[in-house]
Amino acid sequence: MHQNSLVPELSVSDYVTSRAFYRDVLGFRVAYERPEEGFGFLELGAAQLMLDQGDKGRTFAVDGAVLDKPFGRGVNFQIEVEAVSPMLARLAEADVALYLPLEDKWYRAGDIERGNRQFAVADPDGYLLRFFESLGERPAT
Repeated sequence: MHQNSLVPELSVSDYVTSRAFYRDVLGFRVAYERPEEGFGFLELGAAQLMLDQGDKGRTFAVDGAVLDKPFGRGVNFQIEVEAVSPMLARLAEADVALYLPLEDKWYRAGDIERGNRQFAVADPDGYLLRFFESLGERPAT
């Protein structure tokens, strides 16, 4: 198994609940896990992340800092997928509200613009996940 150079590890309040959300609703695959530690390594396409239940195994909590929901304030994780529509259908079926509705957004990168069809959703602990499919590139306007 190839492991990316950067793999975020998300501290979660309940591993079983988070694993079910990422696997059953979002479509991630559990590459391996240590359930007794509340830990799992998940993949979706080339994206990888780890889930780690905060009160089991090792924690990276800062001494004295309060860890309360929503977790990950100030960050969102951009994850490329082949198509957003199947994921949106599973989210609707699970009655999960979107944090950011579906939109087509173009981002300037030098003399080109890169297009994303994207939406964002919060996981059970409040981490923001922004999924996108590429709309390609065009000259910057």
